[in-house]
Amino acid sequence: MKHSNKRAKGQYGYRNYHRKIQLFKVLFGALMIIAQLLARNLTDSVPAKNILTVMAILSVLPTANAASPLLASWRFTTSSEEFYKRVLPYESKFPVLYDLILTSKEAIMPMDAIAVHPRGVYAYCISQKVDAAKAEKFLNEMFAGHKLDPHVKIFKEESLFFKRLDQLKPASEYEDDGSTGYSLDLLKSLSM
Repeated sequence: MKHSNKRAKGQYGYRNYHRKIQLFKVLFGALMIIAQLLARNLTDSVPAKNILTVMAILSVLPTANAASPLLASWRFTTSSEEFYKRVLPYESKFPVLYDLILTSKEAIMPMDAIAVHPRGVYAYCISQKVDAAKAEKFLNEMFAGHKLDPHVKIFKEESLFFKRLDQLKPASEYEDDGSTGYSLDLLKSLSM
């Protein structure tokens, strides 16, 4: 299956795409810092040295801002093509988000797939370190805070996730009150 290189948040392949972009930003920032410090040594002008030093110092913050999410999400790559092909048929029944890494104050929650259905939100989390109950509580509180139905269920076993997806009727059989689109936007906004 051929995919374009650019990925939007929630599309299959986003984690790998995002990782490449963040890595480029960090390397570019580091290169700029080094270039400014080297240029500082090539001039005898004290004001020029001071300006180059300040520029190098100011370049550290955006580089660190790019490095922080990169380091936090480095070990989480895009799920296998087989997993994607297994989830893909469900997209005709309800919206599915892929490759999101949801974050709270307590946890980084890598979700390979999230089905957003009028009956609830069903996510498959690949990290065994994530406490599913705490993650569900956090996400349900976020949904309630945004006046959405707080019915989020996180599955850590792939077979249980697919069993739940099999049980869901097509979203078209339910009245659309707009909450599905809002839920999709909220989940994307919670992802790094």
